Amino acid sequence: MRATARITGVARNTINKLLVELGAVCSRFQHTTLRKLACRRVQVDEVWAFCYCKQRNLTQDIAQERVAGDVWTWAAIDADTKLVPCWTLGKRDPETAEVFVSDLAGRLADRIQLSSDGLRAYLTAIVKIFGEGVDYAQLVKVYEQGDADGQRRYSPPECVACERHAIIGEPDPDHINTSYIERQNLTMRMGMRRFTRLTNAFSKKIENHAAAVSLHMMYYNFARVHQSLRTTPAVAAGVANHIWTVEEIVALLATTATSTARLTS
Repeated sequence: MRATARITGVARNTINKLLVELGAVCSRFQHTTLRKLACRRVQVDEVWAFCYCKQRNLTQDIAQERVAGDVWTWAAIDADTKLVPCWTLGKRDPETAEVFVSDLAGRLADRIQLSSDGLRAYLTAIVKIFGEGVDYAQLVKVYEQGDADGQRRYSPPECVACERHAIIGEPDPDHINTSYIERQNLTMRMGMRRFTRLTNAFSKKIENHAAAVSLHMMYYNFARVHQSLRTTPAVAAGVANHIWTVEEIVALLATTATSTARLTS
C-alpha cells in the first residue's frame, strides 16, 4: 500500500479504506454466488498467520483492545475445478471447524468425497454436520523426529510416511490426498504479503486481514487463469461465463454503492 501511495499520490489511508470496502463486497458476492456447486472431490486444510502480534506475545491488555494473535484461514478446494468454495478465519479449534464445515456443506449440491489431514476437529465437525452423507477420509502424515539442537526451527521435519484412513462412507483410496489444498496454501502465502513468514508485513487489524483474504479469493476464483485448466476456476465450475478482469472486480464496489444509494433514497 505504501508503494501504491507513492506511485499514485493517493493517501495510504484512502487506499486502505478502498481495499477494506472492496474486500467486504467481494466476500458478500462470493458468499451468495458460490452455491449449489457440483463438486465431487473436496479437500480442506488450514493455514497459519497472525494479526498484530504472535500468540506468544499476546498480553491481556492487547487482547482487550483488539483481535490479535494466531489467525488461521480454513479453506476448501474442489480438486477438479480448483475452485475455493469457502473459507473461514478464526482459531484452530472445534468451534471454528464447525463453522467452516457448516458453511461448506451449505454450498454443495450433491454428495462429495472429502479429504482432510488428521486434525481431530475436522472429524467432530464433519460427523455433526454431514452425518453419513459424505465419503470422508483423512490423510495422516508421519514425520521424523525433529533435531534436538533446534537447528530446523523454521523448517518442518521430513515426512516419512502417509497413512490413509477411511472414516465415513466409501471414499476412493486413489483420491485420498490433500495435495491441492496444500498447494493452495502456498498460493496464499505467495500471493498475499501479510502471509509471508519472518517479515514485518503482517496484518495489524483483523479487518484488513479479512479483506486481503477476500480479495485474494475473488481474484483466484474469477480472474486468475489456472495453468492446468487454461481458464479460471469459476468458469471451470460453471459459476462464471467468462474470465473476469481486475476492472470488473473493482466495479463491484461501484455497483454495490449505487444499489445502496437507490435503496436509501
